[in-house]
Amino acid sequence: MASTLRLYLTCIRNTLEAAMCLQVSLLLRFFWHQQNNHVFCSVLLCFSSSLCFQNFPCQEVERHNKPEVELKTSPELLLNPVLICRNEAEKCLIETSINSLRISLKVKQADELENILTKKFLRFLSMRAEAFQVLRRKPVQV
Repeated sequence: MASTLRLYLTCIRNTLEAAMCLQVSLLLRFFWHQQNNHVFCSVLLCFSSSLCFQNFPCQEVERHNKPEVELKTSPELLLNPVLICRNEAEKCLIETSINSLRISLKVKQADELENILTKKFLRFLSMRAEAFQVLRRKPVQV
């Protein structure tokens, strides 16, 4: 159980590193041979396709560049959100717009060991929040 969560957290961490312009193809080849590879590959493929955004200024206010995935001012600039579920307790929601990306993770916390691993993973993300350019740190209702 804990090794599965560790593998899942490693997948998400590696995927976020892939979002920071590391080699996605090496990660795909690595996770292709892991168990439950369809979940990992679908997360990685969604990330790689979602990272095709560009600089797009606001249509309402001149010289403003705000993330459309947060504001949702123009529905034509939003792509369909992708929800990848491993089970009810483990989900990954990927919301993409023309100029931004929002990733929401739900991690299973069934016992004390998984709680510790989740806290370590959150600490890993919070220490690197500036590198990931995290704009919102509140949970999204899925």
